[in-house]
Amino acid sequence: MKKLLLLPALLFMFTPLFGGVFPKPEMDFDFVYQGEDRPAILPDTSEQIQCQDNQCIQNTPLGRYGIQKLYCHSDGCFSIAYKYAPYQQLIIDFSDGVKRQSNVFPAPERLHDSFTVTVREGDLWVERSAQSHTFNALLRADAWLSLIIILLTEVLAAFSYLAYTGKSYRVLYSVVLANLITMPLAWQILGNVVTETALLWLFCVITEAFIFWLCNRRQLSLRNAAALSIAVNVTSYSVGSMISFMVAPYLF
Repeated sequence: MKKLLLLPALLFMFTPLFGGVFPKPEMDFDFVYQGEDRPAILPDTSEQIQCQDNQCIQNTPLGRYGIQKLYCHSDGCFSIAYKYAPYQQLIIDFSDGVKRQSNVFPAPERLHDSFTVTVREGDLWVERSAQSHTFNALLRADAWLSLIIILLTEVLAAFSYLAYTGKSYRVLYSVVLANLITMPLAWQILGNVVTETALLWLFCVITEAFIFWLCNRRQLSLRNAAALSIAVNVTSYSVGSMISFMVAPYLF
């Protein structure tokens, strides 16, 4: 059984499902205006374009896909994607009747990056901000929704694992404890540093296995703790991601 768990674990490592329960790649756009006029942004008719090359010859709209979307209000925008194309472009509609198109600019180098959008008379100029903003997961609805989903799915998965192996159900408290530790670390700290969500998954698997073992050394060997960590994480990041995908459009 333990060997069988390795296959789905490897599969989920390289799929977009990570986006459901981990920080997603995000771009924050800060708009500055060259002139005195400050026309409002029209969210419904503005869009972000995914480009495969620096000329944006091969392009597709970012579109709506789960939580993936360009979110705009009257004076700013941010976007979330499960995975960005190498280059991006903005087409923003303004209340002055002008739909301005930006230059083609590289996608973020980190999971969360900020950009300055200069609004000119007929177009936009986008460049990476000199000082990138710090992502604060503790203020985000998707972070706390992910924590709830992870706790529910991992506790249920751990219960099934313990029933199958005949281990004590007292181990369940360490599953809750481990997630209360790894979630803030993954979202708040590592989310501002790493570039791939798969690295966050590996961090959680390894860290949670170590916590399971430390808290239950009389019940679990290190190998048992590792198998339990793989089992609960594969469950939460597959089932949990499907749940997150369905409810994501209602978060923002």
